Amino acid sequence: MKLLRRGGSDDSADHKVPAPEASPAEVPDQPAPKVTVGKGRPTPKRRDAEGRRRGPVAPAPTTAKEARERRKAARKSQSKEERKVAAAKRRADAAERRNRMLAGEEKYLLPRDRGPVRAYVRDLVDSRRNLVGLFMPLALVLIMSMFLGPVVQQYITLAMFVMMLLMVIEGIYLGRLVNKKVRQRFPDSTDGGFGLGWYAFVRASQIKKLRAPLPRVGPGDAV
Repeated sequence: MKLLRRGGSDDSADHKVPAPEASPAEVPDQPAPKVTVGKGRPTPKRRDAEGRRRGPVAPAPTTAKEARERRKAARKSQSKEERKVAAAKRRADAAERRNRMLAGEEKYLLPRDRGPVRAYVRDLVDSRRNLVGLFMPLALVLIMSMFLGPVVQQYITLAMFVMMLLMVIEGIYLGRLVNKKVRQRFPDSTDGGFGLGWYAFVRASQIKKLRAPLPRVGPGDAV
């Protein structure tokens, strides 16, 4: 009978001897794993990158004099051809805006002319033959009469006084008429009173070809 001895590794068949560790020289070289390192910040936008390349943005001018100086410096930095092209573009844009304003496009109208109420008042005035429309021609006649004899000046002055009195009466009548019709057409509108009547009087006193926006209706047309 075999005696089992503690630590007897030679007599035990089931005892496994650990394999010797491989030396560092015997281990094949393996490529080190690639580690992706983040930038730690988001990718800048193209606009921001271009802004950094151009340099810091100058602060806005604080005075009108400083703004004029900056415009002069910008014009000096441009070539003669570039200034001509820029000036032509500004003139074309201004002409386009004026044409659209004269056509009555709401976006290009002055604040005093905007809204359906003001458009309706303009149509009312343009559809009538107004005596106040003679104000500007009569004013020219009065200026020219200053070079005539004193007798002629007296008659012209008297006639001008009568015409101006009639214009004032017609202006009051026109203001009341416009306010009445606006209340009937736009009962919920808050636009009215003396301001609306004065707006109608000023337009009626202008020559039709010089009115802005241009008239959409003619004398006698239904509005």
